[in-house]
Amino acid sequence: MEILDPPAVRRWARLAADALGRARTDIDALNVFPVADGDTGTNLHLTLLSAAEAVESLPDDVDVAVVWQTLSYGALVGARGNSGVIVSQALRGLAEVLKDGHDLRAALHRAAVLAREAVARPVEGTVLSVLESAALAVRELDGDLAEVARCAAGEARAALGRTPRQLDVLARSGVVDAGGAGAAIVLETLAAVVTGSYDGRYDVPAPAARLRPMTEAGAGYEVMYLLDADDGAVAALRAELDAMGDSLVVVGGDGLWNVHVHVAEAGPAVEAGMRAGRPHRIRITYLAERARHPEAGRGVVAVAAGDGIAALFEECGAVVVRREPGTRPPLPALLAAIRQAGSEVVVLPNDEGVGDVAAAAAEIAREDGQVVSVLPTRATVQGLAALAVHDPLRRFGDDVVAMADAAGQTRCGHVTVAREEAFTSAGVCRPGDVLGFIEGDVAMIGVALEQVAALVVDRLVAGGGELVTLITGAGAPPELAECVEEHLRVTRPDVDLAVYEGGQGGYPLLIGVE
Repeated sequence: MEILDPPAVRRWARLAADALGRARTDIDALNVFPVADGDTGTNLHLTLLSAAEAVESLPDDVDVAVVWQTLSYGALVGARGNSGVIVSQALRGLAEVLKDGHDLRAALHRAAVLAREAVARPVEGTVLSVLESAALAVRELDGDLAEVARCAAGEARAALGRTPRQLDVLARSGVVDAGGAGAAIVLETLAAVVTGSYDGRYDVPAPAARLRPMTEAGAGYEVMYLLDADDGAVAALRAELDAMGDSLVVVGGDGLWNVHVHVAEAGPAVEAGMRAGRPHRIRITYLAERARHPEAGRGVVAVAAGDGIAALFEECGAVVVRREPGTRPPLPALLAAIRQAGSEVVVLPNDEGVGDVAAAAAEIAREDGQVVSVLPTRATVQGLAALAVHDPLRRFGDDVVAMADAAGQTRCGHVTVAREEAFTSAGVCRPGDVLGFIEGDVAMIGVALEQVAALVVDRLVAGGGELVTLITGAGAPPELAECVEEHLRVTRPDVDLAVYEGGQGGYPLLIGVE
């Protein structure tokens, strides 16, 4: 790859967001500085998710400058927490250089400079050190784009390992810097896109010691807001907020700023923003304990990939978020559904690829006082099984356990038609072959939908079960479900059968056994 063109930028933004989503709980566990509030991984994930969704909303034919500017803007408006705001500024630095050229060395240097300038009182051993070390490592490097990206990622990982020697609180706690761990993953995913080497592993060093929870004595408020203000008003705002508290980061430009600060009292920090301009999207978090709103009902949010499936979930009382097969629902749509569902909410992603965005939406809702639990449902049939045992009169925790148990005891499979030649766990498939999946892996390859569907059902039922659920997809042959039903009547007359029209695309038949 010679340059980071628009498709590459999109791939990187999504890969970085996904990798941080998988690593967020491990990064949260490292979070002891500047405040041990255990949310750095979550904040970085939400920041990159905002950037990824911004660039993915663009038309395919936009030029590279627009893509980079949109990435930077998406990160700025979606930045959360101290580290998220700093990383958004690093992305701005990359965008400033790469929108007009392909000098990744200069872009990394600009990213490190802007990140450091954003912090009122820089501290070594943090994300700033990791970004700066990566930039310095490639400064004199005479190599192509791939070599520069690999070198920067490698140095970021090495610099992360040095952070405990630079910051005493990390050494005492037996951890590396949480923000630095996130920055290393961002640069490693960049190298993966540039080199085309996707190994999918972006490890986070585990804590070497058990961390002590933050005490009430360390409590205060995290205040964040976007600010519409003239650039000239920001210097005075920085000075005023710096006198009030710490962990101050103010980033942005051209009239839009993202403000983050930890203070003893939240009101004066917001009032300072009002004197400078117009604050909006104001978020105030008590650092020792998140407030909860009074209970206002319980609900379930289900993600559905077909009209019939959506109707099934709605009939069972769920708030439904639609998505197209092979895509994720937008974060704002999931968040709106969670807020609509009630004060205690169970979320059913119903697809492995939806889990990260569901977790991100749940985290935002929790900050607003909702109690949200995301069940790891990997298939529609698991979501339906969970919803079937949902009881809003039970204690919330007991209801979550019952729903999770029902989903976990539901084995799932599906059949589809191969579109291209590929190597699978069952052998080589060619266009037009029928693939039978069990628990997400190709278990068999055949020539007829009915034959492969019957084999999948046999394999699932062999593990035990009393109920087989079939959900037919859009364009599925009318006789498909009937053939499977007849097969079961002969081979397993003891099991019950439920058949629904799901209307999902891409999958003629979804199968569940519980």
